Amino acid sequence: MLQAFLNIFRISELRNKIFFTLGMLCIYRIGFFIPLPGVSQELMKAWAEKQSGGATGNILDYVSIFTGGSLTQSTIFGLGIMPYISAAIIFQLLGSVWEKLKALQKEGPAGRQKIQEYTRYATVGLCLIQSVVYLKFFQSGESPVVYAAYKDTFLFWACGVLALTSGTVFLMWLGEQIDKYGIGNGISLIITAGIIAGMPNAIGMVIAGFDVNSADAQYSPMTVIFLLVAFVTVVAGSIVITQGQRRIPIQQAKHTRGRRVYGGQRSYLPLRVNHGGVMPIIFASSLMIIPSMLLGYLDSIMQQAPGDDQSGFYNFAYGIVNFLNVNFGFNGYLYTVVYIGLIYFFAYFWTTVQFQPKEMATQLRDHGSFIPGLRPGPRTADYLETVMERITYVGAGFLSLIAVVPTIVSGVFEIDFMVTQFLGGTGLLIVVSVMLDFVQRIEASLLMRNYQGFLASGGGKGPKIRGARGTT
Repeated sequence: MLQAFLNIFRISELRNKIFFTLGMLCIYRIGFFIPLPGVSQELMKAWAEKQSGGATGNILDYVSIFTGGSLTQSTIFGLGIMPYISAAIIFQLLGSVWEKLKALQKEGPAGRQKIQEYTRYATVGLCLIQSVVYLKFFQSGESPVVYAAYKDTFLFWACGVLALTSGTVFLMWLGEQIDKYGIGNGISLIITAGIIAGMPNAIGMVIAGFDVNSADAQYSPMTVIFLLVAFVTVVAGSIVITQGQRRIPIQQAKHTRGRRVYGGQRSYLPLRVNHGGVMPIIFASSLMIIPSMLLGYLDSIMQQAPGDDQSGFYNFAYGIVNFLNVNFGFNGYLYTVVYIGLIYFFAYFWTTVQFQPKEMATQLRDHGSFIPGLRPGPRTADYLETVMERITYVGAGFLSLIAVVPTIVSGVFEIDFMVTQFLGGTGLLIVVSVMLDFVQRIEASLLMRNYQGFLASGGGKGPKIRGARGTT
């Protein structure tokens, strides 16, 4: 391992790419110290502390995990990179149903560049909409965090919308620069940096609540040991399932030309167990925020209604709303069941959108390849679809387990959600996937220059991590 690190600094090109990537991520983190104009930082800090541990605070912290920003901080990077991700997902989904986008995708680099241009324009539009909602949120409630002199003024709205939109556009540009001059996927690394930046606070909370000599300490020695073992176990499981593949044997047909026989090689078609990655959890989490916030809002309104107006039907309706509000909290039973159901739904939905068995079967037939025992064409497509449905069921089950681990541990052991969120969920899967990709790209650069990398075994034969370099 130490030798692999030394090899990185021996290659000037690779060294410069890594330093450039780290420099861009440092610039991204500096943006979190640039506040929005007109917002009181003291009031914002007091409001964030008040919401910490509550339903609203947990929702905001959960959303911040996959935005790369922070909705509890009044900075120019408050929206994070989520508008760009949302725009990219929209065009990716439209590309599977809209013939014009399908044609652009088939045009190669020129078509993809045109789609990227459309994505940027859509990002700006989403930023304008989300920034208005974000600023309205600052000025609403019982204790608004905007200075009285700037509240509901044109200057505040203009500066706030411009700053938030510019912040997201700058992050989008920053990610593209990392893609071009650095190493790794820029947008993914920005999100990962935002997630990892919250880990020191979580560790500090555990240290502050840990006391060996006190029986009333928030975190006992057994709790700390459990957190460490759970973290290592979940990370190891995430790596295994992220790299897990089902290899379908592919046989190339033999061709006789004159006296020579060509082809006949045997290869494998790798199908990922977790084909959707973190997208099912992101979609499910986004939808689950809506009923949680809506039911909380309805419960607060109905609770404040005058007692004289409360009829029998009103009390019955309030009882239902209150029951749903409690059970749709982060630790609620209904929330967990619906959440798991949505993860399964979006896992199959995303696989259906991204995985095209008919096109894959056609490509195999056109290249003179076939799956042994199956006729090329529709029979091969049906087989691939059946296999993908089965492994998607397993992958969705793993995603569901990873997604509910933080809320279960937080509720059962009464551990703060800021700590348990690193035991699973979207954040952990993003970090594991991005860091595996980052290490494998460094590995490829080292091997290309005949250096031993991180994933090679002691003699340089074979990968250490299952699935590295296209193997399983």
